[in-house]
Amino acid sequence: MSRPRTYQTEAIIIRKTRLAEADRILTLYTPHLGKIQAVARGVRRPRSKMAGHLELLTHSLVSFASGRNLDTVTGSQTINSFMVLKSDLWLTSCALYAAEMTDQFTADATENYPLFQLLLDTMGRLCQGGNSDLALHYFQLHLLEAVGYRPQFQECITCRSPLEPVVNYFCSSSGGMLCPKCSRNQYLARQLSVNALKVLRFLQGNDFCVASKLKLNRELSQEIEMTLRDYVKYLLERSSKSAAWMDALRSQANELALSTQRSAVTD
Repeated sequence: MSRPRTYQTEAIIIRKTRLAEADRILTLYTPHLGKIQAVARGVRRPRSKMAGHLELLTHSLVSFASGRNLDTVTGSQTINSFMVLKSDLWLTSCALYAAEMTDQFTADATENYPLFQLLLDTMGRLCQGGNSDLALHYFQLHLLEAVGYRPQFQECITCRSPLEPVVNYFCSSSGGMLCPKCSRNQYLARQLSVNALKVLRFLQGNDFCVASKLKLNRELSQEIEMTLRDYVKYLLERSSKSAAWMDALRSQANELALSTQRSAVTD
């Protein structure tokens, strides 16, 4: 069904691309139209009235005029600028990762309201502080479910037997867990500790209000992160640019912390 000549919708700006001298092509994720693209003309000019309302990672009310190839943005009003995200490099990288995953896992013009709400809630949670890694673990798991790639953590996907409380294996190509016996022929399966499996099950089966009470140490959080990243990389057949930036920021922070410790010892 074609859209009306003019229409308006809430949208989160998840990607932007330069066009000509002063324009941008925006990728927006909406509650009922799914992912759409539109041209924002003149938005890169210094005096553009719409520029601030169409920044990356902004939740806005946007008006459009339908076009033959791409629709055109005719007006916009900020609902939430998420300035906390944009004033902190680490939080920016986390939010960009969520936006990139939303972009990569969705087709144009396919409604997925739960995913829109998940992305919006995740940006809000990142602004509130707390455990950003936990917020992203939760986001990834529930995004995968929203787009039809829910990983199986309850039983072995080969023999269908319940998983024993021992080290089991996650197989990205199969989308789920393997028991130690069935993992022997899957050389690319990743070991998953008992605690990591418990956390993944808990995050998958609860809302964030409950899940946020979890306390994860760095090693456990990294194990979960790498498991989910491997699965995402397998599904998309590419690595995430935002994840690489997150890794670079983490590395810089670790180097700075180590340098500070050395200086303290020397002094």
